[in-house]
Amino acid sequence: MSSGDPPLRNTLPPADDARRRALDYLLSRIDYERSVAVPYGEPQYRLDRMHDLLERLGRPDRKFPIVHVAGTKGKGSTSAFVAAALTACGISCGLFTSPHLERLEERLAVDGEPCTGDELAALVERVRPTVAAMDAELLGRSPPESGPTYFELTTALALLHFAARNVAAAVLEVGMGGRLDSTNVCQSTISVITSISYDHTKQLGDTLAEIAWEKAGIIKPGVPVVSSVMAPEASVVVERTAAERGCRLLQLGREFDFVYHAPHHLEAAPAASAIDFEMHEFPRRTGGTASKQLGQVEFGLAGKHQAANCATALAVLEELRRLGWSLPEREVRRGLRELRWPARVEVIAREPCVVLDAAHNTASIQALLETLDECFTARRRILLFATTLEKDVGGMLRLLLPKFDHVVLTRYLQNVRGVPVAELQSLAEQIPCRNWQIAQDPTEAWSLIQALEPRADDLICIAGSFFIAAQMRKVIEASTAVK
Repeated sequence: MSSGDPPLRNTLPPADDARRRALDYLLSRIDYERSVAVPYGEPQYRLDRMHDLLERLGRPDRKFPIVHVAGTKGKGSTSAFVAAALTACGISCGLFTSPHLERLEERLAVDGEPCTGDELAALVERVRPTVAAMDAELLGRSPPESGPTYFELTTALALLHFAARNVAAAVLEVGMGGRLDSTNVCQSTISVITSISYDHTKQLGDTLAEIAWEKAGIIKPGVPVVSSVMAPEASVVVERTAAERGCRLLQLGREFDFVYHAPHHLEAAPAASAIDFEMHEFPRRTGGTASKQLGQVEFGLAGKHQAANCATALAVLEELRRLGWSLPEREVRRGLRELRWPARVEVIAREPCVVLDAAHNTASIQALLETLDECFTARRRILLFATTLEKDVGGMLRLLLPKFDHVVLTRYLQNVRGVPVAELQSLAEQIPCRNWQIAQDPTEAWSLIQALEPRADDLICIAGSFFIAAQMRKVIEASTAVK
């Protein structure tokens, strides 16, 4: 259950009650997002089961072209950039992302708007008979097999929603990995692989090459690939896979590149980031070659890592243009500039400045710290941190503790995968910094921060997980201590 879901069923009005029943149904399915240990492999992640589900539902994934996006970092932001630009160009676009922050409906958006609770309830009622039939058939096998999972169902619901809304395109973000992800049943128009770093190593592998092989599993024969993978060990895997499958490959640093212009003093007022974008020699649709330069492309997120995501999205859009899509530059710029994407160096309050970021591995923590250094000034930095099991928690703490004046370590409550406070304490004790304290829950953590009497020129950063970002947003909204 997300933090945005009301806890008392019997007080809900009828429409919300239908939504609650839909959520209860979905949450009754196997949900690896809420498992203490996340398995990975063909027994749990089965594309044949997802293919069967979509066949029974009329293959909604074949009713619109799809941009398919995998990666360790940046896949959600890149997906959002592409979808926002397409919508701004008048191309109705569905966007499937995960996880959500407050409401499951966020995962199923069309033209920037999440589906409604009523739409979600109707979608669930549509799939129930199909899932029941699959459950009965699979249970009857020897040995018995499980039916569609929570993530498989949310993927199917998104595709059904997009088809019902007659979208002209969809952008699908991979959940985990790529090769065995439920989104990988689609026939994409473009495959996209963003930055690759260490995450989900128990599932995807201990080396960047192994992780890249799982991500590159989304590459389809003959389908163009846009890659912003920069680690040599990983990029060679993407390049080899694209070559083996006869795909045209656009690689950051080779076919396209960017120069980043950072915003400054974001604690005082909103300001746009910008990039100068260049697409190097590439084949024209009508023959010959061309290059393209776009100066001062503004976008609504902060950080060089987001600049790379924006450049990757621009390369995707240029490739779509090469394939014949009408994407006027003015509208593309507007879509990128106006995008707001929560929990990505998101300023939710000022005086003191409060920043939410969903960074949850060492690479994304490093990107967060670099962004704080270049975009914010602060008399004092305060961190509230909680994260998830099976992450490199010690690595994240070693990066974070020296960079903050005060740190509060806590645990989010709405998912069993939260790292216990005692474990955070044990890891923190191994780091020379002694600027931390512990809180048993997010509300207590916020009280400890308020006891530090933050001033208007202080910075409070909340990081470690989408779950802590979502829960703290609610805690802070209920507080009168921020302006």
